[in-house]
Amino acid sequence: MRPKIVLFGDSITEGSFGEGGWGAGLAHHFARWADVLLRGYSGYNTRWALKVVERAMEGVCPDGSAPPAAVTVFFGANDASLPDRRSGFQHVPLLEYQSNLRALCGFLKERWPRTGIILITPPPIDEEGRLQQNSDAELNKSLIRDTGDSSGLPERTNESAGAYAKGCKAVAEELGLPVIDIWSIMQGCPNWEKSCLSDGLHFTPYGNKVLYEEVVKKLRDGGLCIGTLPADLPLFSSIDPNDPLKSFSN
Repeated sequence: MRPKIVLFGDSITEGSFGEGGWGAGLAHHFARWADVLLRGYSGYNTRWALKVVERAMEGVCPDGSAPPAAVTVFFGANDASLPDRRSGFQHVPLLEYQSNLRALCGFLKERWPRTGIILITPPPIDEEGRLQQNSDAELNKSLIRDTGDSSGLPERTNESAGAYAKGCKAVAEELGLPVIDIWSIMQGCPNWEKSCLSDGLHFTPYGNKVLYEEVVKKLRDGGLCIGTLPADLPLFSSIDPNDPLKSFSN
């Protein structure tokens, strides 16, 4: 049976199966070797994720099938929203964010003790991009009416995202888990604000490629790679042209 890789996170995970997405890249990469399952929830923070994680994981292992080989946990972009701005209802204080990450990982480890967990930090924020994203006059009027925020400032900052990225790394170190510091990695890319981010938060095709490559590396470090996994059914190159059906006898 194929191993499973579960992607659990917010909108950056939910949208990852779109064209050029990092999840779609993983599904393509592991096409004959593993199933990539999407559990992405746009707008969710760790508080909400902890509330729904049991339901979110329903169906991952039906009928007592093997537990997933790996789960990526990618939350924090919404937790790091500033509490006094437009997306303040998504904000989760840093210490609670870390506590929630511990609890999410604890739930997964209790359910599937041998499953590998990879934490991913929140990404960097291009504040100019966030302001442009919210520049539509009618949208701004609606947001001001709903939240009372008329500051004209971005609802997220790179400084805040960086603090949550640091907090995520600290939890990973504490729990002995691998972590992808995408906040730092992306900022090492040329013109990262526009090359990696489409709206100051979500990823461009290039940004998706950056994360895809990092996830593949971490999975490889954990023993999940095409070179070590058996292919699902014989590869075409191994089928005997003189007796093709023989290849399917085992």
